[in-house]
Amino acid sequence: APSPLRPGSPAGAAAHLAQVTGKEEAAAACGEGPRRPAMSASAVFILDLKGKPLISRNYKGDVSMAEIEHFMALLLQREEEGALAPLLTHGKVHFLWIKHANLYLVAATKKNANASLVYAFLYKVVEVFSEYFKELEEESIRDNFVIVYELLDELMDFGFPQTTDSKILQEYITQEGNKLDTGKSRVPTTVTNAVSWRSEGIKYKKNEVFIDVIESVNLLVSANGSVLLSEVVGTIKLKVFLSGMPELRLGLNDRVLFELTGRGKNKSVELEDVKFHQCVRLSRFDNDRTISFVPPDGDFELMSYRLNTQVKPLIWIESVIEKFSHSRVEIMVKAKGQFKKQSVANGVEIAVPVPSDADSPKFKTSVGSAKYLPEKNVVIWTIKSFPGGKEHLMRAHFGLPSVEKEEDEGRPPISVRFEIPYFTVSGIQVPRTSETWGWRAGPWRWRSLGCRDGA
Repeated sequence: APSPLRPGSPAGAAAHLAQVTGKEEAAAACGEGPRRPAMSASAVFILDLKGKPLISRNYKGDVSMAEIEHFMALLLQREEEGALAPLLTHGKVHFLWIKHANLYLVAATKKNANASLVYAFLYKVVEVFSEYFKELEEESIRDNFVIVYELLDELMDFGFPQTTDSKILQEYITQEGNKLDTGKSRVPTTVTNAVSWRSEGIKYKKNEVFIDVIESVNLLVSANGSVLLSEVVGTIKLKVFLSGMPELRLGLNDRVLFELTGRGKNKSVELEDVKFHQCVRLSRFDNDRTISFVPPDGDFELMSYRLNTQVKPLIWIESVIEKFSHSRVEIMVKAKGQFKKQSVANGVEIAVPVPSDADSPKFKTSVGSAKYLPEKNVVIWTIKSFPGGKEHLMRAHFGLPSVEKEEDEGRPPISVRFEIPYFTVSGIQVPRTSETWGWRAGPWRWRSLGCRDGA
C-alpha cells in the first residue's frame, strides 16, 4: 500500500523511505550509502486532448519544461503503430502518463524512477482534484488555476509525494466558488504528524464503526458447462465515527492466521494480492497477520484482496438457438438461481448477443422485461428481483435477412451481471470477538452493513 512521503528533512526522508523501500534506499536518498533507482518525478503536466499544457509544476528543475512538446507526437506515433505504452521516452526524458476524461496527466523524469509510485501518485491527483471540483475535466482546471497550483505544491515536494489525503488538504486549502480562501494560513499539525490521515481532537457522542464487505465474481463458463475462469475480487470498507486517536485491530478468517494460531481450517479463506490502506501497520501484519491501524475519520477502503477459487455460477444460463430457413431465428434463454433460497439477486441483467443484421424483434419473458439494443447487437433481459432456486425463461424472435453473417461474426458469450446483498462467495468473515477487535477509545458499538456480490 503506497504511503505519503514527506521528506521535509533528511531524517524524515529516511524514515518514510525506509518504511516503503527499505533502509538502503533511504540511506541513498539522504546522501548515504549506494545509489538506488530514484523514486521521484521531476515535473507534472496536465494537458488537454490536443497535447496543449493547461498547467504544470516543475519540482526539481532537471527536466526542461519544453520537453512536454514531444509527448503528443510520441503518443500519436505509438497509437498508429499499435504499440501504445504507459511509458514514453524522448532522449533521456521519460513520460509516465494516464488519461482521465478529456485530460492527460503526465509525469516527466530523467531518473530510473519507481514507476508504480509515480502512477499511484497520478491517480491520487485525479482522486483529490475530483473531490475538490466534483468533475475533473479541462473546464474545471481552467476555472481553478490558483487552487490547482496550491494542491500541486502540497501533494508533492521536490518530486516526492507528500500530503495526499484530501480530507487533510481541505483543512487548510479551502475553496469558495472559484476563489481560494486564504483565511487559514496555519498548516494543521496533522501534516507533520506520524498519522497524517487523521486529525486530532475528533469527538463523537457515540462511538461507532460500520463495516461493508463487497465481493465481485469474475466467472467464465464454456458452452459445455465447464468453468474456464473463476476468481473473487473483494474490498473491505469502513465508516468510522470514533473519538480521539483509536488504535483498532481487525481479524479475518485468514488461512495463514488460522495456521499460526492452531485453529481449524474449515472456515478459513486464502487471501491473495492483498492491498492495504496506508494506515495499516504492514510490519505487524507480516509478523502475526494482525490488521492493526489508526483509522481515518469517515469512509475509507481498508483493504482489497483476490481469491483464485472454484466457484459455481450463481445464476446458471442455458440457451437454445433455432433457425428457420435462414429467414428468422428464435433464441430461448433459461436462467436458474443456484444460490440459497433466502437470498435474492437484485438488478439482474442478462446480455444475449444476436446477429448484427437481425431485425423485427419480438420478446416473451416469464419475468422482467427484454430490450433490443441494435447499436450493441445484444438483447438485455432485465430482472429486478431474482430469488434463489427460481427458474425464468425468455424467448426472442428475430428476422434474419442475411445467410452468412453469423459465420463471419461467430458466437459471442452471454454475460450476466447482478448483486446479492448480505452474501459473500469467498466466505470471508469479520469476527466480533475481543480476540480480534481492540480499541483505545472507550466503549463503541459495532455494526455491519452487510455484503453484496456481483458476477
